[in-house]
Amino acid sequence: MKLEQSEKILVQEFFISSVEKLKLDYSSGAIIDRLTGDASTRRYYRVSEHSLSHVVCLDNPSEENDFVTLNKLFASNKIRVPGIYDYDVKKGYILEEDLGDMTLLKYLASLGSREDEYKIYHACIEELVKINSLGLDKIKGLSVEKRSFDFEKLMAESRNTIEYFVLKYLKETRDEIIYNIESGLRRICKLLSDARPLVICHRDYHSRNLMVKDGEVCIIDYQDARLGLPQYDLVSLLEDCYYSIDNENKKKLIAKYYDETKTGQTFDEFCYLYDLMAVQRVFKAIGSFAMITELRKDYRYLKYIGFAMEKLRFLLFKHEEFSLLRKSIFESYHES
Repeated sequence: MKLEQSEKILVQEFFISSVEKLKLDYSSGAIIDRLTGDASTRRYYRVSEHSLSHVVCLDNPSEENDFVTLNKLFASNKIRVPGIYDYDVKKGYILEEDLGDMTLLKYLASLGSREDEYKIYHACIEELVKINSLGLDKIKGLSVEKRSFDFEKLMAESRNTIEYFVLKYLKETRDEIIYNIESGLRRICKLLSDARPLVICHRDYHSRNLMVKDGEVCIIDYQDARLGLPQYDLVSLLEDCYYSIDNENKKKLIAKYYDETKTGQTFDEFCYLYDLMAVQRVFKAIGSFAMITELRKDYRYLKYIGFAMEKLRFLLFKHEEFSLLRKSIFESYHES
């Protein structure tokens, strides 16, 4: 029996138990369809019958599930996340609200004007401000409290890109180039890790992890939340490697976020850290695309590398102090 077939049987068993427990109006004829996964190892199935529809998530069995824990925290603070109706984290089972198939990325493709683009991003910023403004006292005792974008984490992400993109994908072998890239990123990561304040970050707040249901922005994939700079999620949203937002809209949204959050930074300081965070985040994303290709032979993400590299070039050109980093990265990229 194929793995997907056996998983469908497991989903059916879990779901029947939830139907009985919650008295849902499903019959034995419900249809179970595997949903296209993202870069994670979680598996999702849609269970539907007539006008009824739910999503089942199969995750790794555990004593505590961060998705469920953070869902409760976010929902109680009026942050739009999917409803969770039933779960057994020890079995890796979660029954969720079906948010449909309209990711922000798909929604953006249907827009007719820059004004429409600003409107939907404005809604994304409003939800983001709610997350980043949660007091750290709200996560006392939760695992997210122990995770942060400290120097070690930021550098680990950067080294991952060096390994999978620079060394394996570009096949770079020159010690000087590799040294220059790592040294430049080390300097950026040190500046970022020394900066304050720290806030609760979603960690992956971009157009594939935001859904649009009935015109409302809904947030998914927040189980890996951790502490970090306010700029982190904002960069994830506005420097998305999947979509290029109108530049004037981007400027207005950065200013809006800054005005609505109390970072204690001047606007110039905020924007400088935003740029450095964008360099680190985009470089990290490039490494993720290369790693997924190398380890999973999943080639869907390769098409985003070129766009991400041009974004990286633009960001580094803004700051002459990192010219050696820029020259080293792009010398390797264009000679591969």
